Amino acid sequence: MNEPNGWRWLPVSVAVIVLDQITKHLIVGNFELYERIEVLPVLDITRLHNTGAAFSMLATASGWQRWLFTALALGVGVAIIIWLGRLKARTQGLLACSLALILGGALGNLIDRLWHGHVVDFIHVHWGDAYFPAFNVADSAITVGAGLLLLDALLEGRRARARAGGNEAAR
Repeated sequence: MNEPNGWRWLPVSVAVIVLDQITKHLIVGNFELYERIEVLPVLDITRLHNTGAAFSMLATASGWQRWLFTALALGVGVAIIIWLGRLKARTQGLLACSLALILGGALGNLIDRLWHGHVVDFIHVHWGDAYFPAFNVADSAITVGAGLLLLDALLEGRRARARAGGNEAAR
């Protein structure tokens, strides 16, 4: 019997997309552009539009960046789906989870780019007058997914060294 592959983790991607789109819909429906509410002394909920990439890179470009980021998200999405199909769900769960989070985040922001021409950001963390760039649920999923991907690589490196050490001891 075939072992289930990483596609088992696709519901995580769907959950990220749904949560991302619901929260963005609530923000667009209840906040004017640039309106903000202080939730904590270090956290505001606001409505911002980002036509660029992370940290608003290329946000002031003439519009071509929308299609570049759309193509990039589609390419990354296809690559991740293929990669997930090649993973073993039981033994590569951390890697599959990380890819599912990244996929969900990329597609959540892709929906915004296609629907609105920009990404809706609304979580704004700051310390005094120092503001971190605003982000959203999709961005959070991508960040957590990237962190888990790095953790998986670190753990896999340790497992490989342990296997190599065990092979040396067996000789």
